[in-house]
This record gives sequence, structure tokens and C-alpha cells, in this order.
Amino acid sequence: MPQALLPDLAPWKASADFRRLWASGLISNFGSFLTFVALPVQLKDLTGSAAAVGAIGAVELIPLIVFGLYGGALADALDKRQLIVWTEAGQGLLSAALLLNALLPHPTVWPLYVIAALSSALVSVQRPALDSLLPRIVAHDHLPAATSLNSLRWTVGGVAGPAVAGVVVAYAGLGWAYAADLLTFAVSLAYIVRIAPSPASYEAAKPDLRAIAEGARYAWSRKELLGTYIVDLAAMFLAMPLAVLPFLADELHAEWALGLMYATVPLGAMVVGLTSGWASRVHRHGRMVVLAAALWGVAIAAAGVVGNVWLVLLLLTVAGGCDMVSGVFRAAMWNQTIPDELRGRLAGIELLSYSVGPQLGQVRSGTVAGWAGVRTSVWSGGLLCVGAMGLLALCLPGLMTYDARTNEHAVRLREQRAATAPTQV
Repeated sequence: MPQALLPDLAPWKASADFRRLWASGLISNFGSFLTFVALPVQLKDLTGSAAAVGAIGAVELIPLIVFGLYGGALADALDKRQLIVWTEAGQGLLSAALLLNALLPHPTVWPLYVIAALSSALVSVQRPALDSLLPRIVAHDHLPAATSLNSLRWTVGGVAGPAVAGVVVAYAGLGWAYAADLLTFAVSLAYIVRIAPSPASYEAAKPDLRAIAEGARYAWSRKELLGTYIVDLAAMFLAMPLAVLPFLADELHAEWALGLMYATVPLGAMVVGLTSGWASRVHRHGRMVVLAAALWGVAIAAAGVVGNVWLVLLLLTVAGGCDMVSGVFRAAMWNQTIPDELRGRLAGIELLSYSVGPQLGQVRSGTVAGWAGVRTSVWSGGLLCVGAMGLLALCLPGLMTYDARTNEHAVRLREQRAATAPTQV
């Protein structure tokens, strides 16, 4: 592989806290993806309903919105490391609850929805703290590379977790998948507690509605940032097929391929992450966000049309790579242009943009599948995504003309970071 394509390891070499955060995320993501597969499979087995599986997205939505915004305010007002530690511990307790329910002689359905909602709330509080911590432990010029490495970490768990989950669930049972998830949270905590404290900025606002509104006003004033939110919301809402994958595997007479289907999107993202050296040399991030989202829709539409399971797996992998490209450049725009005192609140808004879409997408895909069929749900969503990206490219000139070299916000933060030495351990 040409050296220019290899991941840029500068953040890893420069920051011990980045290495600890990366290792923690790798381990906990692996376990979370085990549950990510096991939970819909358990709901499918208990209910036999695509709509019931898609309803996971609905019960996760309200906690995601409420706690995403408030979690962003908390991340600005409190120590970010402490928030991460306590929410990680809470996630471990929820995995224990899933394990106990799975071990019952007759597992019940309602706890699955309650636990999904609580998990969504904890993730919504934790994610803004994680996102806003990154610029504190990584040099400004290393942020695109750090984003790529973080995405690579996520995709490694996303590939290995579902692949292992498919085997574990099929041959050992759901309980083993939940037990493994619980173990990974314990190991992850051992890494997180070693990260240096990250107290609130002296300019941070109190975590109240006024602070949340301040973050929202800033986001509204940045039309290029609004563009990234809208693009991701549209792409995920219209073309996210995860809720119907158990039923698509059945329709293709390939139940054995379900774990692989869940692993394909992270696999495509991992391939991009492993060859992400080129990303640091791209400056027109907005155009890449829109183009990659459109190609995601093309790949999803094609996956809904073909009848060969191996082609479906290939197309879902391509879709995952396109989603990764879009995500890398969205995150680069956010990390390189948002002031430190607003990072938590903006990270909360970002969380909504890249999480609400998939949750609503699960509801959409499950509903359309119940009404018009699984395949129609997949290909129609992909085509709608492509059309939406074409329309958004016309309606979002600020996003399409964004250039990291000349954008006033990126230039200002670059100069501020240059005036102080980056945190290196």
C-alpha cells in the first residue's frame, strides 16, 4: 500500500491520552456491537415483526434528543472525563440487565425497549463529552488524522462485533453476547480512569436552557455547519436499512449472513480508515460530505435491487465506505472551527444530526417494509437519498464552497492553537 494512503499516526504518537481514549473506545465498541446485533435478533425472535424491531429507533429517539442537548451543556460545564467514566459504568449496568432478562425462562419484550431508551440517554450524555475532549488532547493540525483514527477504531469493533455476534447468538445464545458486552465495559473503564482530568473552560456557561439556546444560536449562525447536519440527517433517515436486515437475510435465504450484513457497513468504513492518509490533503470538506452521502444512497439502492447475497454484502460494504468519508469530513469541519467553550453544546447538536437520522431511519425502513416489502424499503430509501443530496447541493452554497484553508472560523482557531503548545504526554 502506498505510504501516502496509510493512516496518519501523528495523534497516536503525540498524545498518551489519545491512545488511552482510542483503546477504551475500541474495546467498548466491540462489545456494544455484540448487543447491537443481539437486541434486534431477540426482538425478532420474540415478536416476528419488522415494525417491532424498527420501533427500537422510536424509543431511543426522545432520550437522544433531550439528553443529547443537555449532555452537550454538561460537557461544557463539568469535567469531561468524569462524565465519560460515569456514563460508561451506567452502560455496563444496562448490559447486565439485558443479560439477566435473556437468562429468564421466558424473556420479556418490554425491558428491551426500556433498556434501549436508557442506553440512548447515557450515550447522548457521553458522546458530547467524548467529542469535545478530542481537541483538548490532540493538536489542531492533527484533528483530521485523529478523526480518521477514531473512525477506524469504531469500524474495527463494527466489523468484528457483528461477525462474532452472529456466531455467538446462533451457536451459544443471546446471553453470551450480552455477557461479553458487560465485560468490555469493565475493561474500557480501566483505560478511561487513566486519562487526565478535563475540567470546564473558565468561559463555560451553566448547564441550563439558556446555555443550550446559546449553542443553538451559534449553530444557526454557521450555515456550513447546518449543512453538515442536514445532509447526514437526510441520508440516514432515508437510506438506513439496519432495522430490516434480519428480514432481508431471511428473504435472501441466507440467515447465516445476518452477522456479515451488520458488519458490512463498518467494514467499508474500516477500509476507508485504513487508507485515509489522503484525507488530510483535502480542503473542500463540504463537497466531499455531499458527494459521499449521495454515493451512500446509490449503493443502498443497488443493494435493495440485487438478489445475490454476496452482491448485497459488497454493496453494503461500499455504502459503509461512503458513509465513513462523509463522516470524516463532517467531523473535521466541526473540530477545526468550533470554539472550545461551545464544543460540548455543539457536540450535542452534532450527536442529534448523526444519531436521530439513523433512529428515524429504523422506523421508516421498518414501516415501509411492513407496508410494501423489505426490498422496496431498501431500494426506495436509497433513491430518495440520492435525490435529496442533489437538492441539498443546490440549496447549501455555504457548505459546497467551504475551504478549510480560508474559512474564517478555521483560520481563527488555527491561530489560537498555534499560540499555545498542544497537550503532549
